[in-house]
Amino acid sequence: MAIQEVLVLNSNYEPLNVCHARRAMALLMLGKADVLVQRDEPILTTHGQVDSPAVLRMKYLVRRPHPQLKLSRHAVLARDNHTCQYCGVRAKEMTIDHVVPRWVGGPHTWDNLVACCRRCNLKKADKTPQQANMKLARKPKRPSFVPYLSLPTYVKAQGRDEWRDFLPYFPELQSMPLAS
Repeated sequence: MAIQEVLVLNSNYEPLNVCHARRAMALLMLGKADVLVQRDEPILTTHGQVDSPAVLRMKYLVRRPHPQLKLSRHAVLARDNHTCQYCGVRAKEMTIDHVVPRWVGGPHTWDNLVACCRRCNLKKADKTPQQANMKLARKPKRPSFVPYLSLPTYVKAQGRDEWRDFLPYFPELQSMPLAS
């Protein structure tokens, strides 16, 4: 059986974290959280079966700084849904491409980075898309929202039916297919 993940909400229902079932059970046993949604399949323990949580809500407000959307390889891949922005191939093994190459002065920013398959990355090499006779599927841009969870975790969480009602809605992400 795969490790079960649990969505943890702050006391104000704001997404706080995704943790493993073991950590979730510890929060429950310590009286720090309540179960909002149960899973269908129970957890087997040495003392029998225990209901498995899917979504927890903390009993107290966990204070934390306002989250920042960080530029990272995983965040760019999540934004582009692991889809090559040149040919449209979707794969797990993707590279990151600078649309305007760094040697030409292209910055390392959200507006200049895209997910790219290895084949297209080799074809484009150190050229601009125009020089390589390649076209971008969509212009890269910095996401205008700041999810409480990291962008890759948020995109993955949107694929879970039992979590979707507890996640904030970002219209710009709804246009791309969700990761499964």
